[in-house]
Amino acid sequence: MLDIAFVKPALPRHGALVLPLTEDAGLAGLGQALDAACNGGIARALAAAGFKGRKGQSCTIWAPMPEGGQSGPSRVVAIGLGKPDALATEGLEAAGGGALGPISGEREAVIAAEALAPPHAAAFAMGLLLKSYRFDRYRTAEKEEDKPKLERVEMATDAAPAAKSAWAPLRAVADGVFLTRDLVTEPPNVLYPEEMAERCRGLEKLGLGVEILGPKEMKKLGMGALLGVAQGSAREPRLVVLQWNGAGGNGKAKKGTGKPVAFIGKGVTFDTGGISIKPAGGMEDMKWDMAGAGAVIGLMAALAGRKAKVDAVGLVGLVENMPSGTAMRPGDVVTTMSGKTVEVINTDAEGRLVLADVIHYCQDRFEPRFMVDLATLTGAIIVSLGHEHAGLFSNDDELAQRIQAAGKAVGEACWRMPLGDAYDKLIKSDIADMKNVGGRPGGSISAAQFIQRFVTAKAGPAQAPTPWAHLDIAGTAWSSKDLPTAPKGATAFGVRLLDRLVAEHYEG
Repeated sequence: MLDIAFVKPALPRHGALVLPLTEDAGLAGLGQALDAACNGGIARALAAAGFKGRKGQSCTIWAPMPEGGQSGPSRVVAIGLGKPDALATEGLEAAGGGALGPISGEREAVIAAEALAPPHAAAFAMGLLLKSYRFDRYRTAEKEEDKPKLERVEMATDAAPAAKSAWAPLRAVADGVFLTRDLVTEPPNVLYPEEMAERCRGLEKLGLGVEILGPKEMKKLGMGALLGVAQGSAREPRLVVLQWNGAGGNGKAKKGTGKPVAFIGKGVTFDTGGISIKPAGGMEDMKWDMAGAGAVIGLMAALAGRKAKVDAVGLVGLVENMPSGTAMRPGDVVTTMSGKTVEVINTDAEGRLVLADVIHYCQDRFEPRFMVDLATLTGAIIVSLGHEHAGLFSNDDELAQRIQAAGKAVGEACWRMPLGDAYDKLIKSDIADMKNVGGRPGGSISAAQFIQRFVTAKAGPAQAPTPWAHLDIAGTAWSSKDLPTAPKGATAFGVRLLDRLVAEHYEG
């Protein structure tokens, strides 16, 4: 991972110097000092290029020559931040991400952040770090000149201690994002349920409690829906429970002080569709059908890494959905842990079956304050919202509003979708309590209605149900193009959103 440090301002004698500038702002700090050493050459070059500091604008000045023969940076990169009274975290992160490309050919870079408030300097660094992610584990013949060279970035600011303090929790969150991106990017022959569970065990070093349930334990619990999905594969399923008890003292060694917040992830490490097999075109993408589980794992690592003052649990149901002589068939009826029965109409609607058992287990064991599940659940949500928003479904207005606000703050947008009795009727079965698909119309909604049927009140139906939200991230978990703070590939959508949700509303 890129090394980022916060230091006192000093002109670099090599590498790159980055000047984050607001609209129509003059040079200051290190930029002004270098301009003076170059007899006004920096300001003239920016003026000649038409650089005004507008949002998204950039300009590179190559090999500026300070007078007197003194050495200086090999390039100066000006990055526009937009209007000074409109600076926001998302824009600063995007600017940081945009700075990476022009400086990636240098081994070191200095960011002249003197004019940025400490939280803004940390946000700029966060964007740069997130954009620097690279998965090259299986590249064996890449040319040296094609590899990024940047190793260290120094954020130069007179408020280095304050900026460093603002940076510490962001760095922990970035670690969680990178973990999620790694998991989602891994090929399915490497990352299957058992392996993914073992990687979770490695998070014990952060203070997370890690518990892994296998088929025997799940069968004893009556998880017929999750096991039904898994029965066609030679790979055994796993249920992983991650616990962070930080409300009463940071870590698993101390008991939680009350009901935890809960996050549940769909972890289908490869989805062929089962007997209802998918077309061959694009099936290789189904390695990331575990992105919901990946996000939950990264989130729990982030909470532990920044010592969040909250009690939280993360549960991920890990299966592989394969066709075989033992696979679940269309027409089968499975009995969930809740005792409710499901007629399986389509074995490619498997994620909701996994979530049904994991959500019931979560409520039965932990009685959480709220539950949020994440899943690459339906192609229908992409038809509805494209790749710009995740679908948000919830039985609780306050929770939904908080999730939307947190998503907006970190650039992980959600759009609330409807729920209702008319949609619930779509999953009525002729022979069981429900069926697992409701047809093409409103497909993402009927899928959410299915999940909602397993959200119940601990004390019985007379009580209000557990606050719950479902995030359908099928359109946002993976990007086919570079994004402002993520390269093409796994985005880790949900990690930062839910960390922000916890930080703003559920700590302390």
